[in-house]
Amino acid sequence: MRIGVVKEIKPDEYRVALTPAGAFELVNRGHEVVVETGAGLGSSFTDEAYTRVGAKIASVDEVWAGAELLLKVKEPIEPEYKRLRSDLTLFTYLHIAADEPLTRALVDSGISAVAYETVETGRGQLPLLAPMSEVAGRLASQAGAYFLEKPLGGRGLLLGGVPGVAPGKVVIIGGGIVGYNAAIIALGLGAQVTILERSIDRMRHLEEILSGRVTLLMSSSLEIAERVADADLVIGAVLIPGALAPKLVTREMVAGMKQGAVIVDVAIDQGGCIETSHATTHGDPVYTVDGVIHYCVANMPGGVPVTSTMALTNATLPYVEAISNKSLRQAVADDPALAKGVNVLGGKITYAAVAEAHGLPYTPLDAALAS
Repeated sequence: MRIGVVKEIKPDEYRVALTPAGAFELVNRGHEVVVETGAGLGSSFTDEAYTRVGAKIASVDEVWAGAELLLKVKEPIEPEYKRLRSDLTLFTYLHIAADEPLTRALVDSGISAVAYETVETGRGQLPLLAPMSEVAGRLASQAGAYFLEKPLGGRGLLLGGVPGVAPGKVVIIGGGIVGYNAAIIALGLGAQVTILERSIDRMRHLEEILSGRVTLLMSSSLEIAERVADADLVIGAVLIPGALAPKLVTREMVAGMKQGAVIVDVAIDQGGCIETSHATTHGDPVYTVDGVIHYCVANMPGGVPVTSTMALTNATLPYVEAISNKSLRQAVADDPALAKGVNVLGGKITYAAVAEAHGLPYTPLDAALAS
Protein backbone atom coordinates (compact mmCIF):
# COMPACT_ATOMS: atom_id res chain seq x y z
CA MET A 1 0.00 0.00 0.00
CA ARG A 2 1.13 3.57 -0.65
CA ILE A 3 1.15 5.42 2.66
CA GLY A 4 1.41 9.20 2.69
CA VAL A 5 2.58 11.43 5.54
CA VAL A 6 1.94 15.16 5.18
CA LYS A 7 3.18 18.21 7.00
CA GLU A 8 0.67 19.70 9.41
CA ILE A 9 -0.48 23.19 8.41
CA LYS A 10 -2.66 23.97 11.41
CA PRO A 11 -1.11 26.97 13.25
CA ASP A 12 1.54 26.04 15.82
CA GLU A 13 1.34 22.31 15.05
CA TYR A 14 4.80 20.76 14.95
CA ARG A 15 4.03 17.05 15.28
CA VAL A 16 4.24 14.57 12.42
CA ALA A 17 2.16 11.42 12.10
CA LEU A 18 5.03 8.95 11.63
CA THR A 19 8.59 8.76 12.91
CA PRO A 20 11.43 7.41 10.75
CA ALA A 21 11.37 4.30 12.96
CA GLY A 22 7.72 3.79 12.09
CA ALA A 23 8.44 4.36 8.41
CA PHE A 24 11.18 1.73 8.59
CA GLU A 25 8.72 -0.87 9.92
CA LEU A 26 6.24 -0.17 7.14
CA VAL A 27 8.88 -0.22 4.39
CA ASN A 28 10.15 -3.55 5.73
CA ARG A 29 6.65 -4.94 5.29
CA GLY A 30 6.69 -4.05 1.62
CA HIS A 31 4.76 -0.78 1.74
CA GLU A 32 5.70 2.45 0.01
CA VAL A 33 5.99 5.36 2.43
CA VAL A 34 5.96 8.86 0.93
CA VAL A 35 6.65 11.80 3.23
CA GLU A 36 6.09 15.45 2.39
CA THR A 37 9.25 17.55 2.27
CA GLY A 38 9.95 18.99 5.71
CA ALA A 39 7.07 17.17 7.38
CA GLY A 40 9.22 15.95 10.28
CA LEU A 41 11.31 19.04 10.92
CA GLY A 42 9.06 20.34 13.70
CA SER A 43 9.71 17.10 15.57
CA SER A 44 13.46 17.18 14.76
CA PHE A 45 13.25 14.50 12.01
CA THR A 46 14.99 15.51 8.80
CA ASP A 47 14.08 14.37 5.30
CA GLU A 48 17.34 12.43 5.28
CA ALA A 49 16.21 10.49 8.37
CA TYR A 50 13.23 9.22 6.36
CA THR A 51 15.12 8.48 3.14
CA ARG A 52 17.72 6.57 5.13
CA VAL A 53 15.07 4.01 6.14
CA GLY A 54 13.63 3.66 2.64
CA ALA A 55 10.86 6.28 2.61
CA LYS A 56 10.48 8.70 -0.29
CA ILE A 57 10.29 12.47 -0.06
CA ALA A 58 7.78 14.31 -2.26
CA SER A 59 5.81 17.53 -2.58
CA VAL A 60 2.54 18.10 -0.75
CA ASP A 61 0.58 17.68 -4.00
CA GLU A 62 2.28 14.37 -4.76
CA VAL A 63 1.71 12.96 -1.29
CA TRP A 64 -1.99 13.82 -1.15
CA ALA A 65 -2.69 12.75 -4.74
CA GLY A 66 -0.82 9.45 -4.62
CA ALA A 67 -1.62 8.11 -1.16
CA GLU A 68 -4.03 5.26 -0.55
CA LEU A 69 -3.69 5.68 3.23
CA LEU A 70 -2.91 9.18 4.48
CA LEU A 71 -1.54 9.70 7.99
CA LYS A 72 -1.96 13.02 9.78
CA VAL A 73 -1.91 14.27 13.34
CA LYS A 74 -4.63 16.91 13.27
CA GLU A 75 -7.86 17.16 11.31
CA PRO A 76 -7.79 18.64 7.80
CA ILE A 77 -8.41 22.37 7.80
CA GLU A 78 -10.26 24.31 5.12
CA PRO A 79 -7.40 24.64 2.56
CA GLU A 80 -7.06 20.83 2.64
CA TYR A 81 -10.74 20.05 2.03
CA LYS A 82 -10.27 20.08 -1.74
CA ARG A 83 -7.71 17.28 -1.42
CA LEU A 84 -10.17 14.83 0.15
CA ARG A 85 -11.32 12.08 -2.23
CA SER A 86 -13.38 8.92 -2.25
CA ASP A 87 -10.52 6.46 -2.83
CA LEU A 88 -8.48 7.72 0.14
CA THR A 89 -8.39 6.48 3.73
CA LEU A 90 -7.53 9.20 6.24
CA PHE A 91 -6.18 8.22 9.67
CA THR A 92 -5.82 11.11 12.12
CA TYR A 93 -7.32 12.93 15.09
CA LEU A 94 -10.62 14.28 13.77
CA HIS A 95 -12.76 15.58 16.68
CA ILE A 96 -15.53 16.26 14.17
CA ALA A 97 -18.36 16.36 16.72
CA ALA A 98 -17.16 19.93 17.33
CA ASP A 99 -16.59 20.77 13.63
CA GLU A 100 -19.61 20.70 11.33
CA PRO A 101 -17.86 22.19 8.24
CA LEU A 102 -15.22 19.44 8.33
CA THR A 103 -17.88 16.78 8.92
CA ARG A 104 -19.77 17.92 5.82
CA ALA A 105 -16.54 18.10 3.78
CA LEU A 106 -15.68 14.51 4.73
CA VAL A 107 -19.18 13.31 3.88
CA ASP A 108 -19.27 15.18 0.57
CA SER A 109 -15.87 13.81 -0.49
CA GLY A 110 -16.78 10.15 0.05
CA ILE A 111 -13.51 9.59 1.94
CA SER A 112 -12.96 6.85 4.54
CA ALA A 113 -12.12 8.81 7.70
CA VAL A 114 -10.80 6.96 10.75
CA ALA A 115 -10.38 8.96 13.96
CA TYR A 116 -7.61 8.13 16.42
CA GLU A 117 -9.71 9.42 19.31
CA THR A 118 -12.64 7.02 18.85
CA VAL A 119 -10.67 3.78 18.46
CA GLU A 120 -11.99 2.03 21.56
CA THR A 121 -11.37 -1.38 23.08
CA GLY A 122 -14.05 -3.59 24.58
CA ARG A 123 -12.99 -2.41 28.03
CA GLY A 124 -13.63 1.21 27.10
CA GLN A 125 -9.96 2.11 26.69
CA LEU A 126 -8.90 4.66 24.05
CA PRO A 127 -5.44 3.46 23.01
CA LEU A 128 -4.73 6.17 20.43
CA LEU A 129 -6.03 9.04 22.52
CA ALA A 130 -4.22 7.90 25.66
CA PRO A 131 -0.66 9.03 24.81
CA MET A 132 -1.75 12.55 23.87
CA SER A 133 -4.03 12.67 26.91
CA GLU A 134 -1.01 11.86 29.05
CA VAL A 135 0.96 14.69 27.45
CA ALA A 136 -1.94 17.18 27.63
CA GLY A 137 -2.67 16.33 31.25
CA ARG A 138 0.91 16.93 32.29
CA LEU A 139 1.08 20.16 30.29
CA ALA A 140 -2.17 21.38 31.85
CA SER A 141 -0.72 21.71 35.34
CA GLN A 142 2.51 23.11 33.94
CA ALA A 143 0.66 25.78 31.91
CA GLY A 144 -1.64 26.59 34.82
CA ALA A 145 1.27 27.13 37.18
CA TYR A 146 2.95 29.40 34.62
CA PHE A 147 -0.05 31.62 33.98
CA LEU A 148 -0.70 32.04 37.70
CA GLU A 149 2.36 34.31 37.72
CA LYS A 150 1.48 37.99 38.19
CA PRO A 151 3.34 39.38 35.16
CA LEU A 152 1.22 37.06 33.01
CA GLY A 153 -2.05 38.25 34.53
CA GLY A 154 -2.42 35.58 37.19
CA ARG A 155 -2.97 35.81 40.93
CA GLY A 156 0.74 35.85 41.66
CA LEU A 157 0.58 32.49 43.37
CA LEU A 158 3.21 29.77 43.58
CA LEU A 159 1.27 26.50 43.34
CA GLY A 160 3.52 24.67 45.76
CA GLY A 161 3.70 27.44 48.34
CA VAL A 162 6.70 27.56 50.69
CA PRO A 163 7.13 26.62 54.37
CA GLY A 164 4.70 28.76 56.30
CA VAL A 165 2.57 29.61 53.22
CA ALA A 166 -0.27 27.37 52.05
CA PRO A 167 -0.01 25.78 48.60
CA GLY A 168 -2.39 26.63 45.77
CA LYS A 169 -5.61 24.72 45.19
CA VAL A 170 -5.99 22.74 41.97
CA VAL A 171 -9.40 21.36 41.01
CA ILE A 172 -9.46 18.76 38.24
CA ILE A 173 -12.82 17.91 36.69
CA GLY A 174 -12.58 14.36 35.39
CA GLY A 175 -10.41 11.55 36.69
CA GLY A 176 -9.47 9.84 33.44
CA ILE A 177 -6.04 9.80 31.82
CA VAL A 178 -5.89 13.58 31.46
CA GLY A 179 -7.01 14.14 35.05
CA TYR A 180 -4.64 11.56 36.48
CA ASN A 181 -1.64 13.01 34.64
CA ALA A 182 -2.60 16.56 35.57
CA ALA A 183 -2.74 15.42 39.20
CA ILE A 184 0.73 13.85 39.00
CA ILE A 185 2.33 17.13 37.94
CA ALA A 186 0.24 19.29 40.29
CA LEU A 187 1.23 17.03 43.19
CA GLY A 188 4.83 17.20 42.08
CA LEU A 189 4.64 20.99 42.23
CA GLY A 190 3.33 20.72 45.79
CA ALA A 191 -0.25 21.84 45.16
CA GLN A 192 -3.37 20.80 47.06
CA VAL A 193 -5.28 18.69 44.52
CA THR A 194 -8.96 17.77 44.26
CA ILE A 195 -10.35 15.50 41.55
CA LEU A 196 -14.07 15.47 40.74
CA GLU A 197 -15.16 12.20 39.13
CA ARG A 198 -18.44 10.34 38.48
CA SER A 199 -17.20 6.75 38.65
CA ILE A 200 -16.78 5.30 42.12
CA ASP A 201 -14.63 2.50 40.71
CA ARG A 202 -12.34 5.04 39.06
CA MET A 203 -12.07 7.00 42.30
CA ARG A 204 -11.09 3.85 44.16
CA HIS A 205 -8.39 3.23 41.56
CA LEU A 206 -7.12 6.82 41.81
CA GLU A 207 -7.08 6.56 45.60
CA GLU A 208 -4.85 3.52 45.30
CA ILE A 209 -2.42 4.68 42.62
CA LEU A 210 -2.07 8.21 44.02
CA SER A 211 -1.59 6.86 47.56
CA GLY A 212 -4.33 9.02 49.03
CA ARG A 213 -2.53 12.28 48.22
CA VAL A 214 -5.54 13.84 46.45
CA THR A 215 -9.07 14.63 47.58
CA LEU A 216 -11.54 12.58 45.52
CA LEU A 217 -15.14 13.79 45.31
CA MET A 218 -18.25 12.69 43.47
CA SER A 219 -18.83 15.19 40.68
CA SER A 220 -22.12 17.10 40.75
CA SER A 221 -23.17 20.60 39.70
CA LEU A 222 -23.21 21.78 43.32
CA GLU A 223 -19.82 20.23 44.15
CA ILE A 224 -18.26 21.69 41.01
CA ALA A 225 -19.60 25.16 41.83
CA GLU A 226 -18.26 25.05 45.38
CA ARG A 227 -14.82 23.74 44.44
CA VAL A 228 -14.35 26.02 41.43
CA ALA A 229 -15.12 29.10 43.55
CA ASP A 230 -12.24 28.24 45.89
CA ALA A 231 -9.74 27.09 43.24
CA ASP A 232 -6.60 28.79 42.04
CA LEU A 233 -6.36 26.49 39.02
CA VAL A 234 -9.23 24.58 37.39
CA ILE A 235 -8.42 21.87 34.83
CA GLY A 236 -11.24 20.61 32.61
CA ALA A 237 -10.46 16.97 31.82
CA VAL A 238 -13.85 15.62 30.76
CA LEU A 239 -14.28 13.28 27.80
CA ILE A 240 -17.20 11.54 26.14
CA PRO A 241 -15.54 9.65 23.26
CA GLY A 242 -16.36 11.21 19.91
CA ALA A 243 -19.06 13.50 21.33
CA LEU A 244 -19.26 17.12 22.41
CA ALA A 245 -17.98 17.70 25.93
CA PRO A 246 -20.67 18.67 28.45
CA LYS A 247 -20.52 22.24 29.78
CA LEU A 248 -19.92 21.49 33.45
CA VAL A 249 -18.57 24.87 34.53
CA THR A 250 -21.09 27.62 33.79
CA ARG A 251 -20.45 31.28 33.08
CA GLU A 252 -21.85 32.08 36.54
CA MET A 253 -19.32 29.74 38.14
CA VAL A 254 -16.49 31.44 36.27
CA ALA A 255 -17.72 34.86 37.40
CA GLY A 256 -17.55 33.62 40.99
CA MET A 257 -13.91 32.52 40.79
CA LYS A 258 -10.97 34.34 42.33
CA GLN A 259 -9.53 37.21 40.29
CA GLY A 260 -6.42 36.00 38.49
CA ALA A 261 -7.32 32.31 38.82
CA VAL A 262 -6.59 30.11 35.80
CA ILE A 263 -8.71 27.68 33.82
CA VAL A 264 -7.11 25.09 31.52
CA ASP A 265 -9.78 23.43 29.35
CA VAL A 266 -8.18 20.29 27.94
CA ALA A 267 -11.57 19.24 26.54
CA ILE A 268 -11.52 22.12 24.03
CA ASP A 269 -10.96 19.74 21.07
CA GLN A 270 -14.45 18.40 21.79
CA GLY A 271 -15.96 21.83 22.31
CA GLY A 272 -14.74 22.40 25.87
CA CYS A 273 -16.32 21.67 29.26
CA ILE A 274 -16.24 25.31 30.43
CA GLU A 275 -19.03 27.54 29.14
CA THR A 276 -16.66 30.48 28.61
CA SER A 277 -14.06 28.48 26.68
CA HIS A 278 -13.08 28.92 23.06
CA ALA A 279 -10.09 27.47 21.25
CA THR A 280 -6.75 29.26 21.38
CA THR A 281 -3.31 28.59 19.90
CA HIS A 282 0.22 28.23 21.22
CA GLY A 283 0.98 31.62 19.68
CA ASP A 284 -1.90 33.30 21.52
CA PRO A 285 -2.77 30.83 24.29
CA VAL A 286 -4.85 32.78 26.81
CA TYR A 287 -7.67 35.27 27.20
CA THR A 288 -9.53 36.62 30.22
CA VAL A 289 -13.21 36.42 31.13
CA ASP A 290 -14.43 38.05 34.35
CA GLY A 291 -10.85 38.33 35.58
CA VAL A 292 -10.16 34.61 35.09
CA ILE A 293 -7.42 33.51 32.68
CA HIS A 294 -8.49 30.85 30.18
CA TYR A 295 -5.89 28.59 28.54
CA CYS A 296 -7.69 26.62 25.80
CA VAL A 297 -5.01 25.56 23.32
CA ALA A 298 -6.61 23.00 21.02
CA ASN A 299 -3.43 21.08 20.29
CA MET A 300 -1.55 21.19 23.57
CA PRO A 301 0.75 18.20 22.77
CA GLY A 302 1.89 20.07 19.65
CA GLY A 303 3.95 22.28 21.93
CA VAL A 304 6.22 19.34 22.81
CA PRO A 305 6.40 17.63 19.40
CA VAL A 306 9.50 15.51 19.97
CA THR A 307 7.86 13.71 22.87
CA SER A 308 4.38 13.72 21.34
CA THR A 309 5.35 12.41 17.89
CA MET A 310 7.23 9.45 19.31
CA ALA A 311 4.44 8.64 21.77
CA LEU A 312 1.83 8.89 18.99
CA THR A 313 3.67 6.61 16.57
CA ASN A 314 4.19 4.05 19.33
CA ALA A 315 0.41 3.83 19.69
CA THR A 316 -0.78 4.19 16.09
CA LEU A 317 1.73 1.99 14.25
CA PRO A 318 0.03 -1.39 14.95
CA TYR A 319 -3.23 0.00 13.53
CA VAL A 320 -1.47 1.52 10.52
CA GLU A 321 0.12 -1.87 9.87
CA ALA A 322 -3.26 -3.61 10.13
CA ILE A 323 -4.89 -1.25 7.61
CA SER A 324 -1.99 -1.33 5.19
CA ASN A 325 -1.51 -5.10 5.39
CA LYS A 326 -5.17 -6.09 5.13
CA SER A 327 -7.15 -3.10 3.72
CA LEU A 328 -9.46 -1.01 5.87
CA ARG A 329 -12.46 -3.30 5.30
CA GLN A 330 -10.65 -6.40 6.56
CA ALA A 331 -8.86 -4.56 9.36
CA VAL A 332 -12.11 -3.30 10.89
CA ALA A 333 -13.72 -6.71 10.43
CA ASP A 334 -10.88 -8.25 12.44
CA ASP A 335 -10.67 -5.57 15.13
CA PRO A 336 -13.81 -4.10 16.74
CA ALA A 337 -11.68 -1.43 18.43
CA LEU A 338 -10.49 -0.09 15.08
CA ALA A 339 -14.03 -0.33 13.69
CA LYS A 340 -15.14 2.20 16.31
CA GLY A 341 -12.59 4.60 14.87
CA VAL A 342 -14.42 4.84 11.54
CA ASN A 343 -16.37 8.10 11.66
CA VAL A 344 -17.19 8.61 7.98
CA LEU A 345 -17.31 6.08 5.14
CA GLY A 346 -18.48 6.50 1.58
CA GLY A 347 -20.44 9.67 2.26
CA LYS A 348 -22.11 8.32 5.40
CA ILE A 349 -21.53 9.19 9.06
CA THR A 350 -20.83 5.94 10.89
CA TYR A 351 -20.29 7.30 14.41
CA ALA A 352 -23.57 8.02 16.19
CA ALA A 353 -22.32 10.83 18.45
CA VAL A 354 -21.05 12.78 15.45
CA ALA A 355 -24.36 12.47 13.59
CA GLU A 356 -26.23 13.52 16.72
CA ALA A 357 -23.99 16.54 17.30
CA HIS A 358 -24.81 17.95 13.86
CA GLY A 359 -28.34 16.63 13.35
CA LEU A 360 -27.22 14.53 10.38
CA PRO A 361 -28.21 10.98 9.40
CA TYR A 362 -26.36 8.10 11.07
CA THR A 363 -25.51 4.88 9.25
CA PRO A 364 -24.13 1.88 11.19
CA LEU A 365 -20.70 0.85 9.92
CA ASP A 366 -21.88 -2.58 8.76
CA ALA A 367 -24.54 -0.97 6.60
CA ALA A 368 -22.09 1.55 5.18
CA LEU A 369 -19.62 -1.22 4.31
CA ALA A 370 -22.38 -3.27 2.68
CA SER A 371 -23.37 -0.39 0.43
